[in-house]
Amino acid sequence: MLTVNGLDEIKALAGKDLGHSDWLEITQERVNTFADATDDHQWIHVDAEKAKDGPFGGTIAHGYLTLSLVIPLFNALLDIQGTAMSINYGLEKVRFPSPVRVGSRVRLGAKVASVEDVAGNGVQMLCDFTVEIDGSDKPACVARTVYRHYA
Repeated sequence: MLTVNGLDEIKALAGKDLGHSDWLEITQERVNTFADATDDHQWIHVDAEKAKDGPFGGTIAHGYLTLSLVIPLFNALLDIQGTAMSINYGLEKVRFPSPVRVGSRVRLGAKVASVEDVAGNGVQMLCDFTVEIDGSDKPACVARTVYRHYA
């Protein structure tokens, strides 16, 4: 894990490859909990018996579950200290090229694309994320995220 302290050290991250997180197994319990939280109980996510004969040969994680895992996986790569507030400002682009089957493992690859000053004594950091699936050539998710950090 890389630790930075304050806006100047955040600015120095521009263009830096942050590497990869550890692998995280996607369990049916996690998928079911996400389904309950979002009221998305589509059978491809929660009905293991029916999903065996479905297009993916078993249950798969929700795309938005995969996207939400960016938060803990990124927090394992970068620790930002010395700021008064950090916020998730949004997303510029998100795609889900490949489904994540329950029982598979994912990890996050991260690069800081840019860091620019913003009003209010802050910086805006764009990060390029790739959620990889163990053993797959195709990623589960690619996203450009926008974070703001304020002194």
